[in-house]
Amino acid sequence: MTTGKNYIMEKRFVTFLLLLLIGISMTSCKKNHYKVNTSSIKVNIEIKRLEKDLFSLNPNEVISKVPYLKQKYKGFLQLFSYVINTGSIDDSSFGDFLVRFCTDKQNNDVYILTAKKYPDVKLIETELQDAFRHYLYYFAGRKVPGVFTCITGFNNSIITGDSALGISLDRYLGADCEYYPMLDIYKYIAVKMTPENIVPDCIYGWGASEWEFSSNKYKADNVITEIIHYGKLKYFEKCMLPITPDELIFGFNSDHMKFCRNNESQMWQYLIEHDMLFNTDQFTIRKLTGEAPFTNFFTNESPGRAAVWLGFRIVESYMMKNPGVKLEDLMNDADTQGILEKAKYSPQ
Repeated sequence: MTTGKNYIMEKRFVTFLLLLLIGISMTSCKKNHYKVNTSSIKVNIEIKRLEKDLFSLNPNEVISKVPYLKQKYKGFLQLFSYVINTGSIDDSSFGDFLVRFCTDKQNNDVYILTAKKYPDVKLIETELQDAFRHYLYYFAGRKVPGVFTCITGFNNSIITGDSALGISLDRYLGADCEYYPMLDIYKYIAVKMTPENIVPDCIYGWGASEWEFSSNKYKADNVITEIIHYGKLKYFEKCMLPITPDELIFGFNSDHMKFCRNNESQMWQYLIEHDMLFNTDQFTIRKLTGEAPFTNFFTNESPGRAAVWLGFRIVESYMMKNPGVKLEDLMNDADTQGILEKAKYSPQ
């Protein structure tokens, strides 16, 4: 016979089980689609710091150290030389050009700032190791690039080449860096020149070099092709950095991110109603996908490159609805029209 007390205890137990099941269900629904198990994948990244090797040298030693630098930095030294406009590292004049670069007062002042900002790069190494574990998870057998830091006179943020990934640290000194206004770098660009943007920029840059627009042999160069191409690169970045906030993935602030989420349907509808999807005008394409304070086809509250976010959402919808498609298949797929159709993209 069940007593009143036992009945109450049983009822509470049933209620507890129901709440537990609901909690499990909600957790399951919220499961991060991008999180995968990479614990068995080993990656060791040791960043070589070219700026320290260069600016710690006595200027009189620079030319004699060129063979050593060639050996230590291999192909990256040539990439670096092209960025700072010193030509081929095999030319007899390369050493002299390098001396001028290392003895330039502004370069030395910037190096001091950089050394203070980045006394070590352990955190960058750790985050890149995790990102490239994801890279090998999706692209088994591919090579992980060697990673290097440098300063380039503010020329490039990320430098990519065959098996090399370079980070120009003078482009990540913080939004309030005194040099950025002097160089006429717009505030909407400078706000992203911060340490937390280094790894997302590295991964996006690596993806963009592995799957260049021209090498994908798309059937047409129009709005839908370009926003899907950039959307694929952002989807790649998201897969490599599954726990990185979307604000860093897309280079948006919180208000911009909120605008995109709240106005996704309206932005997509605008492109359709104005017959823009198959527009081939490069000026129009750049307005939708290029860096800007806002996307002027939408509103001043929108972020620049808002259409790239739409491209990402199309690609995300495509991958969700076609779970058999591998990431490598997506990145190599030149049929953007097919991706759009199979995405069944219909933002509410």
